[in-house]
Amino acid sequence: MHMLYETLIAPFAEFAFMRRALVASVALALGSAPIGLLLVMRRMSLMGDAMSHAVLPGAAIGFMLAGLSLPAMSIGGFVAGVLVAALAGIATRYTSVREDASFAAFYLMSLAAGVLLVSVSGSNVDLMHILFGSVLAVDDAALLLVASVATVTLLTLAVIWRALLIECLDPVFLFSMRGHGPWWHQLFLLLVVLNLVAGFQALGTLMAVGLMMLPAISARLWARSVGGMLVASVLIATVSGVGGLLLSYHVELPSGPAIILLAGVIYLLSLLVGKQGGALPRYLRGRHLAE
Repeated sequence: MHMLYETLIAPFAEFAFMRRALVASVALALGSAPIGLLLVMRRMSLMGDAMSHAVLPGAAIGFMLAGLSLPAMSIGGFVAGVLVAALAGIATRYTSVREDASFAAFYLMSLAAGVLLVSVSGSNVDLMHILFGSVLAVDDAALLLVASVATVTLLTLAVIWRALLIECLDPVFLFSMRGHGPWWHQLFLLLVVLNLVAGFQALGTLMAVGLMMLPAISARLWARSVGGMLVASVLIATVSGVGGLLLSYHVELPSGPAIILLAGVIYLLSLLVGKQGGALPRYLRGRHLAE
């Protein structure tokens, strides 16, 4: 029991920065995992990655104006993400370019512009901080931001969940019922940007999308119903966050990469043994039918 306490509980009981990182990781899991699941169901997984890079130039401009200021970088990142989403939507509506291609084009330009701005105005340390973040360095202001975004996300999803789900499964039906599908889509993209802005405070712009997408993709290999996938994605994201923090503490690994790599390991295990599509269960079912 003493060893179990020292391994799992002592790091959070003894150090305030570990407790803040724990709360931030759980809040990110609660807010990001449902958003990631909806992205997967809407076949927009790579769009989440594109949006995570889209916040970089706004965060870089906030850094240029106010240094490593949480409000300035957060507002800049949110504005940049919304702007990229709007520009991609306009390009899709008025040209023959598909939405995913528009997002890819704008996110590449955003990423290049953001890296250029940070490189010109700051140091390599500043660039690494913005790109990769540090969940162990989360302060009270960043923790309040992450918790607020998670709360807003959950409350908003509670109100519009049915409309978003219908749009995923049968957008034609939603349109026929005058369900204002484009409006729900834009509101959903705002939630994506909000969660990526919250995530980059802890995980950086390059890996903020990891805790959003990997648990959601893994969840589809464990559950068949939407509710089951939602619960599984939140649990996987929470386990990845807590486990990654413990790995970073005991093995002296960077916290952000440890969290995302643990989520990746869970995904690889899900590919192998996930009961709703994993390789081993599919092989055993096929062998049983063959007999």
